[in-house]
Amino acid sequence: MTPGRRSSTFTRLLRHGFTDPSGAERLLEEAGLGAVRDDPVLLEALGATADPDLALDGMVRLLEAQPDPTARRELLDTLTASKPLRDRLLGVLGASAALAEHLARHVGDWQALVTYEPRDLHRGVAEFERGLAEAADPVALRVAYRRCLLSIAARDVCGTIDIEETAAELADLATATLRRALALACADAPGDAGMCRLAVIAMGKCGGHELNYVSDVDVIFVAEGVEGADEGKALQAATRLASHMMRICSETTVEGSIWPVDANLRPEGRNGPLVRTLSSHVAYYQRWAKTWEFQALLKARPVAGDLALGEEYVAALGPLVWHAAERENFVADVQKMRRRVVENIPVAEVDRELKLGPGGLRDVEFAVQLLQLVHGRADASLHSGSTLEALRSLAAGGYVGRADATQLEEAYRFLRSMEHRIQLFRLRRTHLVPEAEADQRRLGRSLGLRADPVAELNREWKRHAAVVRRLHEKLFYRPLLDAVAQLAPGETRLSAEAARERLVALGYADPAAALRHLEALASGVSRKAAIQRTLLPVLLGWFADSADPDAGLLNFRNVSDALGKTPWYLRLLRDEGAAAENLARVLSAGRLAPDLLMRAPEAVALLGDGDGGGLEPRPRAHLEQEVLAAVGRADGAEQAVAAARGVRRRELFRTAATDIVGSYGTEAHPVGADQGALVDLVGGAVSDLTAATLAGTLRAVVRDGWGDTLPTRFTMIGMGRFGGHELGYGSDADVLFVHEPQEGADEREASDAANRVVSEMRRLLQRPSTDPPLLIDADLRPEGKSGPLVRTLKSYEAYYRRWSLVWESQALLRAEPVAGDEDLGRRFVSLIDPLRYPEQGLGDEAVREIRRLKARMESERLPRGADPKLHTKIGPGGLSDVEWTVQLMQLRHGYEVPGLRTTRTREALRAAREAGLISAEDAATLDEAWVLATRVRNAVMLVRGRAGDTFPSHTRELAAVGRYLGYGPGHVGDMLDAYRRTARRARTVVDSLFYEG
Repeated sequence: MTPGRRSSTFTRLLRHGFTDPSGAERLLEEAGLGAVRDDPVLLEALGATADPDLALDGMVRLLEAQPDPTARRELLDTLTASKPLRDRLLGVLGASAALAEHLARHVGDWQALVTYEPRDLHRGVAEFERGLAEAADPVALRVAYRRCLLSIAARDVCGTIDIEETAAELADLATATLRRALALACADAPGDAGMCRLAVIAMGKCGGHELNYVSDVDVIFVAEGVEGADEGKALQAATRLASHMMRICSETTVEGSIWPVDANLRPEGRNGPLVRTLSSHVAYYQRWAKTWEFQALLKARPVAGDLALGEEYVAALGPLVWHAAERENFVADVQKMRRRVVENIPVAEVDRELKLGPGGLRDVEFAVQLLQLVHGRADASLHSGSTLEALRSLAAGGYVGRADATQLEEAYRFLRSMEHRIQLFRLRRTHLVPEAEADQRRLGRSLGLRADPVAELNREWKRHAAVVRRLHEKLFYRPLLDAVAQLAPGETRLSAEAARERLVALGYADPAAALRHLEALASGVSRKAAIQRTLLPVLLGWFADSADPDAGLLNFRNVSDALGKTPWYLRLLRDEGAAAENLARVLSAGRLAPDLLMRAPEAVALLGDGDGGGLEPRPRAHLEQEVLAAVGRADGAEQAVAAARGVRRRELFRTAATDIVGSYGTEAHPVGADQGALVDLVGGAVSDLTAATLAGTLRAVVRDGWGDTLPTRFTMIGMGRFGGHELGYGSDADVLFVHEPQEGADEREASDAANRVVSEMRRLLQRPSTDPPLLIDADLRPEGKSGPLVRTLKSYEAYYRRWSLVWESQALLRAEPVAGDEDLGRRFVSLIDPLRYPEQGLGDEAVREIRRLKARMESERLPRGADPKLHTKIGPGGLSDVEWTVQLMQLRHGYEVPGLRTTRTREALRAAREAGLISAEDAATLDEAWVLATRVRNAVMLVRGRAGDTFPSHTRELAAVGRYLGYGPGHVGDMLDAYRRTARRARTVVDSLFYEG
């Protein structure tokens, strides 16, 4: 051969798919397989395998392992002459290093692949039982099991059987293995076997006749004593037999293990007895079982032991399975379990997870099982443990669209084929797509992707996963629309009763009304109806994730009726992914946000990502600029204030939407860990908006009554939560009004003007309108309701110098200018600073007076019949407790600790901690309680549309508050317990610092 030129053998090997042709050529020479090298039939067969290099290596090892030259020649001759053997054996060797290892250790097992009979095409339990019959111990059982597995793998890789048949045969082999293992256990303990009837119930993929190559085999054991036997002793005997059977299959021997037998799906899981009587099983499922346990029973199938007892088990529990969908929060429980599975996947693996990841096998299985449980009570054709069989039945019954079912089945088959070939390579339990290029190349070729295996594999995998992600929830919701819309020819309609069942399972209280809304939204041939038909399956899922799906759907219909002919609205929902989900969350979270939206539906644009959209609250300067500009364009004070209130309504909606989306979380933006930041954002946004509204109203009133110049300087001082930047949605604006006559102005005229300004502002801001009113509360002024509404700066100075009480100093801790003359506001702050941050701190008598006031407030102001432990404002550990404790520290130490000179509660608490006035642990306890109480108040307002200081009594409203706070369906009790616990811990700190410190 000319130096530098490749041999013809090298070229042929390269052409046949060998990645290391030099190594293959060397191997053929060293093994004395020159005949193979020159045999085009064998080379062609090697090149047809998933990994020609691996197949050749396995073939050489098998030949070398033969006991003598005669056996070696027999194998080589049979390989050359028999195409069925050649394809099967080389196909297995090129796909499975583990089975190649088995063949090299058990040199005669290749003979199992020689026969090619019709019965060999679809082997069942009986054939596998014959194949395992001679196994007399666990080691022999493992060898016989691998020999049977070899025949399945050979027909699988050659395409003789498809993925569904492969999975069924693997389940049948598992059935035969369990029976043989139980027989061995009984042979070892005939006394135990004679005392009891023991049935083995297959669960999971084995029960569903869709097992993987390597998988835990899930089982449940049920036993009864034979006639005359003591039940307790019979159960003990059955437990010993079951344990022994599990060990026979699971324990590692010189031949490895078969697979783990997992009995954790039994009642009470690992904490429950391994074996129960039938009556004990029934009692458990009737009384204690969770939703997922009924879902697991879908695949229950007797496989070994006393099959008659096994059938009794299935017959007894079957009716309970098909009533599971009637359980409260059924759909939410199933979907929450699916989300929990995804959340538990390590971040580094989620993109390679075939089974559990988004768009994976579990998505298909959960969606199909959910539909089976909802509709299986009335339709026995859905009673199948097989995912693909059930999917076909769902399509035939109209529960799933035929096109969706076809796409989903195709995706499921591809993903299961990937899973099988990944596991077959090493016979290891894994669902992760390999990262190495060589592994991906072998995997792609094994699936028939030969042109560019790695690129084609990743493309097809991502395509099928995307189909699953798109369809797995649509599968549940789409037919609800088909039930009320025109269908394509050949499609089967979901019956009205089936649609009603599905809506009830989703949590709709009035399914008839929901169907009417769907019909109105989805019917017709307009572009609007077409886009809504596309959106509604997803929207229905988001509505169902709330506490009031009925309200969500009704509100969506109302918004759609108002905006459906507006081009930008349909574009927004169709093209901006976040907008549709944000809208669904907002419309189903309570009354406040939908009420604000329906007064001006065009605010939907805020929920998108485009121009003018975005949920981030706007800074105060921008708000004030917009409000003042709107006021400047208006004719007259009434029109001007109406414009300012319109801006306020829109921005209140923006803030409420931000709050809801941040609390519920979305696919793009999960719930954040720091809920205090969301509380600060809402409090700051509402306070800034209130200040901007007051500034605009003041400008409108002054301009309308006096032109550009009022005869007196005028400013407003925010008090309470307003001054503290902590306003809630339903809070009044607590203010003080301060004026100072202009130089040369008549004092009476100036005072009259200031009072007229206040009176007109209050009238215009409370005037009946489609916009929410803004109530101004001036009761914190000197002398309270008995004192003048407006005072001059000098009057405030004289009052505070002579008459000021300690509670007024405390109230002034929250004072901050919010609108009007800035210089006058600064001078008012300079006036009150010595009162709220006294140089000598607070005397003992003043401290005692504050404590007396607090105690009196607790005893007198709690509403009749209210549970003090759940009152967020003045209950133990509520807002008042935390705020008065912080304010007492401010009054005592504000002069010497500059950080305490703030109107904001959380900021002052941080400063107190940094100054060593409170421990980090106690500060965290108070902060947690304050944030939680504030969130509850915000939630109550969002849900009910009116303010409240305690949890709602109405069940659905209480559930909605829980959903806002992160508690799923059925966990309202946990929410109330958590609130009481948090408040109790805070009260302990308050008792120590406020009452005793």
